[in-house]
Amino acid sequence: MTTGAVDLNADLGEGFGVWTLGDDDAMLDIVTSANVACGFHAGDPATLRRVCRSAVERGVQIGAQVSYRDLAGFGRRFIDVSTEDLIADVMYQIGALSALASAAGSSVAYVKPHGALYNSIVTNRQQAHAVAEAVHAVDPGLPVLGLAGSVFFTAAKDVGLTTVAEAFADRAYRPDGQLVSRRERNAVLHDVDEIADRVLTMVTTGRVTAVDGSTIPITVESVCVHGDSPGAVQIATAVRKRLIAEGVAVRAFR
Repeated sequence: MTTGAVDLNADLGEGFGVWTLGDDDAMLDIVTSANVACGFHAGDPATLRRVCRSAVERGVQIGAQVSYRDLAGFGRRFIDVSTEDLIADVMYQIGALSALASAAGSSVAYVKPHGALYNSIVTNRQQAHAVAEAVHAVDPGLPVLGLAGSVFFTAAKDVGLTTVAEAFADRAYRPDGQLVSRRERNAVLHDVDEIADRVLTMVTTGRVTAVDGSTIPITVESVCVHGDSPGAVQIATAVRKRLIAEGVAVRAFR
């Protein structure tokens, strides 16, 4: 029987006004960490407040999911933003969610970049250092979630931040360990059983099959299931059940 533990996270609070995206309450019954939108790519204050309260009720830790200022594009478009602006934008987002989390009786426990910003700072040193500097300026004790081997993790370690390596349950990987762009076919996986098997393999062996059929190493301290994916609740449920059935504890990394 396999032993060990892993965190399970999801992007939540991404509705806006009358538009609902994903089932936040159902996902909060499954995950151990909630990457809560901060209003720049999705989420409005009332929604974020409600998600923070629900997370506290269920004992789920709250993370600030920071992004480019891109509400229309859901934060999935690269923006060539200046260092100073990006630092301020990230600090602002963490601060906004911190107030809502505090009022709910909790606090922001970590920071995870979203969408295009997440992907950009895998290789973009300027933006990677800006995000790391922003997090450090707000609270040097805040861990950051990201991709192992990224320049963001190098930048984070340079300023003394704790890094938490995550893997994606429902996203395809390139042979170099980066995610396949959502613009390409088969970038997002949908088969529930296949995803559950894949996550178990990643967590227990530290390997994943890339789109070209090669097997590549992967570091997994947290597994992300996208809350806005079709069948997200079913996928997250299957992943959690499969891990626990194989002796892997599912718990927050902090």
